[in-house]
Amino acid sequence: MKGLVHALLLDGKGGAEPLNDEQALAWQPGQGVLWLHLDYTLPDAESWLTHHGVSPLIAEALLAQETRPRASLMRDGTLVYLRGVNLTPGALPEDMIAVRLWITPERIISTQRRPLKAVTDMLTDLSEGVGPQHAYGLLVNLVDRLTWNIEDVVDQVEDQIGGYEEVGLLRQSRGIRNEIGRVRRRVSVLRRYLAPQRDALSRLLDASGPLADAERGLLREVLDRLLRLLEDLDTAREHATIAQEDLSNRLADDLNRRMYILAVVSVIFLPLGVLTGLLGVNLAGIPASESPYAFAGFVAILLTVVAAISLVLKRNRWL
Repeated sequence: MKGLVHALLLDGKGGAEPLNDEQALAWQPGQGVLWLHLDYTLPDAESWLTHHGVSPLIAEALLAQETRPRASLMRDGTLVYLRGVNLTPGALPEDMIAVRLWITPERIISTQRRPLKAVTDMLTDLSEGVGPQHAYGLLVNLVDRLTWNIEDVVDQVEDQIGGYEEVGLLRQSRGIRNEIGRVRRRVSVLRRYLAPQRDALSRLLDASGPLADAERGLLREVLDRLLRLLEDLDTAREHATIAQEDLSNRLADDLNRRMYILAVVSVIFLPLGVLTGLLGVNLAGIPASESPYAFAGFVAILLTVVAAISLVLKRNRWL
């Protein structure tokens, strides 16, 4: 059947045995913990869920197209929606990838559409015998890896904003302002999903939840890191806003200075244009038109007008 990405049987020691379709279909709880990972966009994904006895309500949740991070502790299992940054080469990190998990002590069923680096790394650890040993340990391990990947992206965002602040002091560029705007949008998207993910992890820490003490301790550390990342994102957003506003103000001041210079030049030369235009109509009767000193006198008049206008502007502190 289509829809199965991988099926693993955890050995309880950090390793896992891969199962083919027939083995996954024939799995029984007594064999060990099963991790069934499905692509929810493929048509047979629902058939896999039905075969493994997943209720219609949970199946609908695992196959949902749009999700936000959350955790629901139910009587017969735990439903968790998580988000991870997109680390695919050429992709935008803020184009976050959703993973949905239905977890019972005997089985993990997860669904997603695009590859997630945290899942790939976990598969590598299981193949080397150093992965999670049971179902809820796999959940905590996945959350830990997702948070580390998010931390790397947040560090990159902070470095970008710091670099834009330094460049902005040296070079006023509308391109830099646009780049800062893109980083601000990245921060907003990341925070949009990390805030509910924080609440979901807090829900998993409930004392009545299924986690063991060691898992709860690790998850508490992950939650602390996630809280710090949210604070870092808030700080980065403030710095980006300040940097963008400062750059916009300096660009506006630069434009105003140029417009001011153009206005002063216009004030000085507009009367000269009027005078030269008046004498350039080529009509008879222009005073001193026959005098050899007429042009020199006219230039002297123009210079006098320029000096007078400049004096007025200076007295009014416009120059």
